[in-house]
Amino acid sequence: METTRNLVLTAWMAEHGHSSNTLADAVNQAIGDLTGRLGGLDGSSVRDWKAGRVRWPKSATRAALTKVTGLSATALGFVPRGRAASAPAPPQEDPVNRRSFLTATAATTALPLPVTAAPHRVGASDVTRLRGKFADVVAGDHQHGGIRGIETRALDLSAEAVDLQGRGSTSQRVRSQLYAVAAAFTSSAMWAAIDGRRFDAARHHHERAASLAAMSGDQTIQFRIWSHAGSLYRHMGRPSDALAANDVARALPVTRRDPLFAALGHARHAAIHGLTGSRSAVERTIGHAQDAADRADPHTHRPVWMTAVCDQAELAELALSAYLSLGDFERAEAQAHRSLTLLRPSMQRDRALVTARLAQAQLGQGEVEPAMATAMGVPLNVVRHPRVAGILAAFGSGLREFAPHSSHTRAWTQYQREVLT
Repeated sequence: METTRNLVLTAWMAEHGHSSNTLADAVNQAIGDLTGRLGGLDGSSVRDWKAGRVRWPKSATRAALTKVTGLSATALGFVPRGRAASAPAPPQEDPVNRRSFLTATAATTALPLPVTAAPHRVGASDVTRLRGKFADVVAGDHQHGGIRGIETRALDLSAEAVDLQGRGSTSQRVRSQLYAVAAAFTSSAMWAAIDGRRFDAARHHHERAASLAAMSGDQTIQFRIWSHAGSLYRHMGRPSDALAANDVARALPVTRRDPLFAALGHARHAAIHGLTGSRSAVERTIGHAQDAADRADPHTHRPVWMTAVCDQAELAELALSAYLSLGDFERAEAQAHRSLTLLRPSMQRDRALVTARLAQAQLGQGEVEPAMATAMGVPLNVVRHPRVAGILAAFGSGLREFAPHSSHTRAWTQYQREVLT
């Protein structure tokens, strides 16, 4: 069947500065706000709308589009099933009424349980419930990476943890745990912003997370926050600040009590040292990281974010980053293969990052054909992740510099134009 391009949506996106990817992120976030579960759209979904291949999105998507744009689906150029594209659109619903309805619906679903005569007691069950939601946020990060929806969801849950303390009486222990959970959610928002290369937002989240963590007294979440700060400054190309922030994490007593925390701190230090060009520091800290990991007791109880991220695959991935920064491409390739072998299936974002870096390591050794195959093997559902896209863009630049007139370079340029943009 012949399709008709949705010129109205295309024009709205151009007017408001949206790419296919940013509109998909915004709609995913709005779906999460309306339903409690993030949407699964990506840039290709929006391109299908623009091309007319999808003329009438699902109801939840239409409501989310209205939330993002302030316009009904028909006003955005979508055509209800069973109606020709030229048929007149029904009268547009008053956007004010629509927003009021959405607000009222959200408020209704969030109403507390009827108040009983006895005062509400905020207890351990509330903390357990929030920790379950935190585990979902961590799992979403591993699958999708730094999309705005994860950042917003984490901030909303952090606010819920803080606000809960004003809804009833609680013990000091539970109060501290609620501050720790709020700090954990905010640190996830911080990491989502780092992962999405929204560095100003990440610095703002760091300030809030550090404050909440200090009130909680929980050293494990303080470690995560300052370790993330080290990663933030590393991605910003500020190794001195990165080393200082990561030193705060490494100096916490939890790194002496649990060698696995020490291992992660050393491994992230190695990645930072790679930016300084200090081979001896990289080798030393990688060795410290492995020694600490070998001493760690696998049966020790640890926070969900720690058990989800810190393993031998993560240590190899950070060593890969360090060796790439040093230009030691042979060792970088070895660490990339090791990480890919050990990565858990759920770590989709990390697998894409390691694969893209493996392509860089192969190209650095002059292995153009294997490097091309590796780079093109990055799964299409994650090639537009900001960090993955940045690595692949750097790969393309390196390829053009290494072999500007080769057939491989022409093939990559075509692939980049047709698939990556």
